[in-house]
Amino acid sequence: MNFNSYQHKALKSAVYPNRGNNIVYPVLGMNGEAGEVAEKVKKILRDKEGKWTEEDREEIKKEIGDVLWYCAATASEFGLDLQGVAEANIIKLHDRLKRNKIHGSGDNR
Repeated sequence: MNFNSYQHKALKSAVYPNRGNNIVYPVLGMNGEAGEVAEKVKKILRDKEGKWTEEDREEIKKEIGDVLWYCAATASEFGLDLQGVAEANIIKLHDRLKRNKIHGSGDNR
């Protein structure tokens, strides 16, 4: 499956207020789900000395999937396709690597 196929299939389950004209809902959802990934990792560090189990790994996988769903919805609200987003990101990262600009901060380095 490629990113566009995922986006198309994922959005069949997109039910939220004013879909197609509501950027806030998927952005908030993406942030919330990313927070859930962070919470699970934090608890692995706190309770398991950073050693995760297969069950932990599967739970993280589910949460990352939820982040991906909200990425698809956010991209759709902006009229973007995930394949294009992914390809542009790789181009940006490889350009930074080539120019030795991976480290540092700022969007346009």
